[in-house]
Amino acid sequence: MDRLTLMETFVCTVETGSFSAAARRLNVGQPAVSKAIAQLEERLLTRLLLRSTRGLTTTEAGLAYYESAKRAIAMVDEADGAARGVSADLVGKLRVCAAVTFARLHLIPHIKRFMDRHPALEVEVMLDDRQIDLLENGVDVALRMGNLGDSSMTARRITTGRRMVVATPGYLAERGVPQIPADLAQHEAVVYLQDSGGATTWSFGRDNAEVSVTVNGSLSVNAAEGVRAAVCAGVGIAIASEWMFAPELANGEVEQLLPEWSLPTIDLWAVYPSGRLASAKARAFTAFVREIIIGEATTEERLQEGVSGDERTASSEVTLRR
Repeated sequence: MDRLTLMETFVCTVETGSFSAAARRLNVGQPAVSKAIAQLEERLLTRLLLRSTRGLTTTEAGLAYYESAKRAIAMVDEADGAARGVSADLVGKLRVCAAVTFARLHLIPHIKRFMDRHPALEVEVMLDDRQIDLLENGVDVALRMGNLGDSSMTARRITTGRRMVVATPGYLAERGVPQIPADLAQHEAVVYLQDSGGATTWSFGRDNAEVSVTVNGSLSVNAAEGVRAAVCAGVGIAIASEWMFAPELANGEVEQLLPEWSLPTIDLWAVYPSGRLASAKARAFTAFVREIIIGEATTEERLQEGVSGDERTASSEVTLRR
């Protein structure tokens, strides 16, 4: 294999965590991956990966080589893009991860516009409500919701959205419309496990006062699609981000309850792996998401910025709540 292919194989192996996973992503046989790593180590005269029954780990030399190889591959992609006359770095594959419902409602319907802007870019969208390992899955940027907390990832806040209590007109006609938060205790709640961890105490704010109410929920769901289906079927009320029920709120199929009371807001983040600054491809995608969510077009100069006021790196990875 040529030197670049060896580097790409090594980077893919580190990011996927195994020879077999790298082989699947590269669409080659596992022996070819193992042989490539052996050739690379022989050429460099140093061990890059440690193999054990638990899997693969990088040596100190391997980690340093991985970071350098990533930069070298990005520079080659940039050179290819410049030769083709397209924007630097906006070539090759961009792997994105997003929650199923958010992507279905707010990302996929607009993705063609992004692809039309960058025709040399191949976009792969992974739909997953779980907080997957970005490095292991080769994700360039993930859209996550909730409090960032401590994280080894680098993240940029795209926008902040409202949380609200929602229900269908049919359910409200049967069970009554709550007038104050305490009234919610008499209603059936659909609990979103990803958002609340199963908590059934909801806190509301109004005029500098805070009120908490414990709701009764016979149904708990671990995916937003299930919460949407249950609420729309009249099963009960739910707390949701404004993004989760955007179409139904617009057409009246679902109503917001207690609009004069506020719930804690929710942040939408673009998260990048390994604490590195995002690639130009990932930054361009983040700017596009910001554009379609809040209507703010981002200039090309801003895309080339590093860590801004809304971008941060923390010390250890956490699960971000949707």
